[in-house]
Amino acid sequence: MAAPSWRGAGLVQAVLRVWQVGPHVARERVIPFSSPLSFQRRCVSCVAGSAFSGPRLASASRNYGQGSALDHFLGSSQRDSSVTSCVPAVSMHRDEQDLLLVHHPDMPENPRVLRVVLLGAPNAGKSTLSNQLLGRKVFPVSKKVHTTRCQALGVITEKETQVILLDTPGIISPGKQKRHHLELSLLEDPWKSMESADLVVVLVDVSDKWTRNQLSPQLLRCLTKFSQIPSVLVMNKIDCLKRKSVLLELTAALTEGVVNGKKLEMRQAFHSQPGTCCPSPAVKDPNTLSVGNPQRIGWPHFKEIFMLSALSQEDVKTLKQYLLTQAQPGPWEYHSAVLTSQTPEEICANIIREKLLEHLPQEVPYNVQQKTALWEEGPGGELVIQQKLLVPKESYMKLLIGPKGHVISQIAQEAGRDLMNIFLCDVDIHLSVKLLK
Repeated sequence: MAAPSWRGAGLVQAVLRVWQVGPHVARERVIPFSSPLSFQRRCVSCVAGSAFSGPRLASASRNYGQGSALDHFLGSSQRDSSVTSCVPAVSMHRDEQDLLLVHHPDMPENPRVLRVVLLGAPNAGKSTLSNQLLGRKVFPVSKKVHTTRCQALGVITEKETQVILLDTPGIISPGKQKRHHLELSLLEDPWKSMESADLVVVLVDVSDKWTRNQLSPQLLRCLTKFSQIPSVLVMNKIDCLKRKSVLLELTAALTEGVVNGKKLEMRQAFHSQPGTCCPSPAVKDPNTLSVGNPQRIGWPHFKEIFMLSALSQEDVKTLKQYLLTQAQPGPWEYHSAVLTSQTPEEICANIIREKLLEHLPQEVPYNVQQKTALWEEGPGGELVIQQKLLVPKESYMKLLIGPKGHVISQIAQEAGRDLMNIFLCDVDIHLSVKLLK
C-alpha cells in the first residue's frame, strides 16, 4: 500500500531557522511554528483543491501539464488550431526549458510575428496586462513599485501568429536609480527592449491622480528616440474611475489631441467603451491641444488608443486581437510550446518575491535576499523547493515569520498555489529565514 502523500501548495513545512554565524562555526536554531501532521492536512484541504481545473498528462517518468513541452517533443499531442490555442505550461526542469528555447520553431506555412514592448511608469499594470495577454501568470504582480526588476519575455502563439511580449521594469530617472540604490537593469532594460521592438504599448494608470495627466520625461525621451516604431496608448484601470469624463481630459492630454496623424474628436473619445479601441476620425476639433506645445506632456504619434482594465479578460481580448492583426509575415522565434524565456527557478524566485512585497511593510521586502537551496522532483512527480530568505535585521525576521509563523506560512501557500498553475504539477515548498550577521 502506497504511503499517503500530502503534496501541493498547501503543504507548508516552513521550518524557520535563525542562524548565528561566528568566525569558525555556524549554529542553527529551529523554530517550528506548527509541526503536527494535522496542520499539513488542514492546509491541503483548503488550498490543494484549486490546483487543477483540467486533466494532467503523465509522460515518460514524470508528470506534466497538458500542452507541456514534453508533449510536443514526444508527439503526444497533435499540432492543430485547438492545441496551438491552448496556453502551454512551463516545465519545472531547467534543462527542458532551455532545450525548448533553442528548439526549432514549429512554424506553419505562412508564419507571422510581432515583437511588442510594454512601457510605463512603475506599477502601471504592465505585468498584470502581460499575464492576461499570455493567459497564464508568469510575471510577478504587486501593488508596490519595482516588482519587475529586469526585462522578462512572454510568448503568445495562436494559429500562424506569434506575438513576443517584453515586460520591462517601470521607466525611472537616473537620479531615482542612484538615490534609491536600485538595480541598473531598472534604468537600462526599457531602452534595450526598444531596439528590437515592432510595436510599443504605452501603459498609463488612469487611477493615479499624480501621474496620469502626462507622460514622464523619461518615457517621452524613449518614444522620441525610437519615433520610427509604431506605438499605441493603453489607458489602464478605468474601472477605478468614478467619473468617466476624466478619460476625455486624459485622452486630450496624453495624445496632444492627435491620434494616427488626425485630430481627435473629443465626443468620439468620450463615448469609447471600456475594452475597445478608440478610433481616430479626421474631423478637426478646435478644442484639442496644440501639437506644437513646447512643454510636451503627451505623444501625438499614437496609432490607436485602448481604454481597459487589465484585470478584465474581456477588456484585454480586444487589445490581444489588435496585436495579433499587427503581426507581419516573418519566421517565428520560438517553439509554440514556449510561454516565457524565464527559467523555472527565476519564475519561482519572482513569485515568492511578489508575496514578500504583498505581505511585508514598507522597505522590508526590498531587503530580503532569496537563495534556492533545493530544487528537485519528488518521488510522486511533485516539485520540491527549499528556499532560504536572508534578512539583515532581527526585526525584519520577526515580521517575516509573523505571529506563530502565520506570515511565512501564508507566503508559502500563496506562492505554491501560483507555481502549481504555472508548472501544472504539485508543488511542495519549504521556506526558511536566516539572519545575516
